[in-house]
Amino acid sequence: MTTVNQTELKNKLAEKAKTPAKTGNTVFDLIRKMEPEIKRALPKQISPERFARIAMTAVRNTPKLQACEPISFIAALMQSAQLGLEPNTPLGQAYLIPYGKEVQFQLGYQGMLTLAYRTGEYQSIYAMPVYANDEFEYEYGLNEKLVHKPAPDPEGEPIYYYAVYKLKNGGHGFVVMSRQQIERHRDKYSPSAKQGKFSPWNTDFDSMAKKTVLKQLLKYAPKSVEFATQIAQDETIKTEIAEDMTEVQGIEVEYEATDDQENQENQEQED
Repeated sequence: MTTVNQTELKNKLAEKAKTPAKTGNTVFDLIRKMEPEIKRALPKQISPERFARIAMTAVRNTPKLQACEPISFIAALMQSAQLGLEPNTPLGQAYLIPYGKEVQFQLGYQGMLTLAYRTGEYQSIYAMPVYANDEFEYEYGLNEKLVHKPAPDPEGEPIYYYAVYKLKNGGHGFVVMSRQQIERHRDKYSPSAKQGKFSPWNTDFDSMAKKTVLKQLLKYAPKSVEFATQIAQDETIKTEIAEDMTEVQGIEVEYEATDDQENQENQEQED
């Protein structure tokens, strides 16, 4: 795609996001109009029709998205499409969060793991909670160590979270965060969660805590420019359509729908 074509497409996307649909002025009409552009951004393994249905379901489940600026909503949606991650689904890959009149794009824990494994560099990468009655010991420095033996019956809420990676070339690392550190991060970067508004922090604290410590770990892990750029899109708000949001290359996505998800999609089609 030439630079001229990219610029023309960017202008076309912005115009569509600002212009009311002839058949209506809802975000659903906008999503339908944007399907051709969404198709350009998506990896081949995810159909634009399915992604559009997911986007519409996200709006139904979070009505405040309809009150946000259309260009902000579409930019966040295109970020999710470009990364090949499904927003606001039980998979926990990504989220579209209403913040006043704008939409923030957030990566989920599973989405961050998906992006890491796509690089082909990681043998394993994960995060875990630690409970008060677990056997847990860690030490940073030249004699670093991490020992975690979970209790058969965890007590109370997690008091720590840690993330670990092991590269295929043998490199490894870990980061530990206390629950208080996790909560301070939440309050700083997701104030709506503290206010009781829609936020994955309020619906799935454990997953978001794992994502937070994993993101902290990835600051120190070796990574490509492409992967670093993908991670940097987390917790961002965009007010324009970037030229590179309409073309994705080299992304492989595997997806296997469960019966529950297939039933949900069939219901959405009927609606």
